[in-house]
Amino acid sequence: MFEPAKIIEKAKVSAFWLWVLNQVLYRMVPFNRPHRFHIAEISDTTLRACIPYRRSNFNHIRGLHACGLATVSEFATGFMLLTKLDPQKYRIIMQRIEMDYHYQGKMDAYATFEASSEWILDKAVVPLTAQDSVVVPCEVSIHDAKGNHLTTGRVFWQVKDWSKVRTRS
Repeated sequence: MFEPAKIIEKAKVSAFWLWVLNQVLYRMVPFNRPHRFHIAEISDTTLRACIPYRRSNFNHIRGLHACGLATVSEFATGFMLLTKLDPQKYRIIMQRIEMDYHYQGKMDAYATFEASSEWILDKAVVPLTAQDSVVVPCEVSIHDAKGNHLTTGRVFWQVKDWSKVRTRS
């Protein structure tokens, strides 16, 4: 049986399993496949996702495209939240994203997002005991391979218990 949590745990300590995780993600998130966004590193508290410097990620002046940088910010924060919050219990959906662009990307770049278990409890789990939904603000930085700070993103995720979700028929 396919168990994503086991793959993620193994990917934290093994390059092979990190590769396997990325192959699984290319199938699960087909939009990211042609861009080759991938997880470069994952731990209990940190995720680093790469946006490679390749033609499919270029803007009109051969820099990393602003929308690609925003998408890898969404990917890094969303994936980390999914590893911290049980997707069977909570619906996680992006509410909005804000990006500040500081420097033009001309090489591979890495989005880094950190979230401790305590932070998740404070921002999502505990507030959900008193509210139907919460908005969790996630700040993510992207730096290029030389350390230049390309962007600061703020991705706002709405978290809601599935039992509180109402959809139209």
